[in-house]
Amino acid sequence: MKLAPQNKLDGVKEFEFTTHDFARVKALIHKRAGIALTDTKQEMVYSRLARRLRANGIVSFERYLDDLERGIDDNEWEAFTNALTTNLTSFFREEHHFPILAELMRNIKMPIAVWCSASSTGEEPYSIAMTACEVFGTLTPPVHIIATDIDTNVLSTASNGVYAIDKIAKMSSERVRHFFLKGKGEQEGLVRIRPELRQMVTFKQLNLLADNLPISGPFDAIFCRNVMIYFDKPTQGKILNKFRPLLKPDGLLFAGHSENFLYVSDAFTLRGKTVYQLASSARQGELGAVAAQMRSSL
Repeated sequence: MKLAPQNKLDGVKEFEFTTHDFARVKALIHKRAGIALTDTKQEMVYSRLARRLRANGIVSFERYLDDLERGIDDNEWEAFTNALTTNLTSFFREEHHFPILAELMRNIKMPIAVWCSASSTGEEPYSIAMTACEVFGTLTPPVHIIATDIDTNVLSTASNGVYAIDKIAKMSSERVRHFFLKGKGEQEGLVRIRPELRQMVTFKQLNLLADNLPISGPFDAIFCRNVMIYFDKPTQGKILNKFRPLLKPDGLLFAGHSENFLYVSDAFTLRGKTVYQLASSARQGELGAVAAQMRSSL
């Protein structure tokens, strides 16, 4: 009986995909996007990247990864990153956060700035926009939302603001009526975010691992939900250190339900269920920075 080579992953595949190939993928996506892939993601990685091999007419993972590392096609780096980015989201996901956001908006100085740092296909920033509209009783509240993501494909969907109607199945009829336009004819079965809400949100590509984030605060709230779980602890710490100077002294940082930042950074303390604020020492530092900024503008 002939044994299969030990460096090959189980199963018959269209393309050869060895454990060495998988290790290279893990290293590349961690370096580029901070994503820490576990061994349980082998099949997912093969399935998603096999599409890139077919699209490029490449017959082996080794050749594909060699081409990436040599930088033969810069656009393929973007496609590689997009393929390995997970984008699970929904309107008003983790709904307990939005009353807290509404309370914050009622009690802080206007105008209000919010950063949604992993916006995916747009449901989260539009949920923030709807919350703002409900707080101020208008479709044009004094709130601006910056929504970023590393994946250019999902950003395109988000900026269009068009969704299958089943995406709003669990939403109240009042919200549907106020915030969506239903498609007719060829567009039946689709809904579109009202233009007033789309004007509240600015979408842009951003890699949270960038040395200098192309974004300026300070923000009253930062949403970074269900993205840190894909990063290892050192990477989480680096990102939280970048958030610190971008959050106003009394601002809030919203995390995902399975994320805990207390053991990653001492810059934040827990305020409520997966809601954080700057620790006392960090808040004093930010207050001093704001005061200095105000003096320099006089």
